[in-house]
Amino acid sequence: MMGDFSHLDSEGRPAMVNVGQKNVTHRTARAQALIHLPDEIMAHFNGNELMTKKGGVFQTAILAGIMASKRTGDLIPLCHPLGLENCHIDIQISGKNTMIIIAETSITAKTGVEMEALTAASVAALTVYDMCKSMSHDIVISEVKLLSKTGGKHDYQRG
Repeated sequence: MMGDFSHLDSEGRPAMVNVGQKNVTHRTARAQALIHLPDEIMAHFNGNELMTKKGGVFQTAILAGIMASKRTGDLIPLCHPLGLENCHIDIQISGKNTMIIIAETSITAKTGVEMEALTAASVAALTVYDMCKSMSHDIVISEVKLLSKTGGKHDYQRG
């Protein structure tokens, strides 16, 4: 049923969701991306940073994710352009070879920011790949997913 998709009009054509009648609320979203790194890359960690010939991976990935979150409306055709109030990205190492990227976004608006959080996490992960690929192509980006969202018609928390 095409009417079940919010980004299709009654004739099945792509359409931006009309948010004109929605209430302005404070909206937040959290998303994650996992990156599995081989041992030869993990060997380059120095404290809480991974240094490469291109510079510090974490710091560059954080900046790239923030920049991407602000451009989500330019990247995803039916997303509304938003003036984010906040985007925060945290990168941690979990276990032996897994990097976890968590992106949190917020705005007071008529539409949510889950696409901005997902874009931030995705681009931060792609930046890690770009900065580390000279050491190995055995890098796997996985589990890009929404963890939570608040402030819209339906709040969501991944169980």
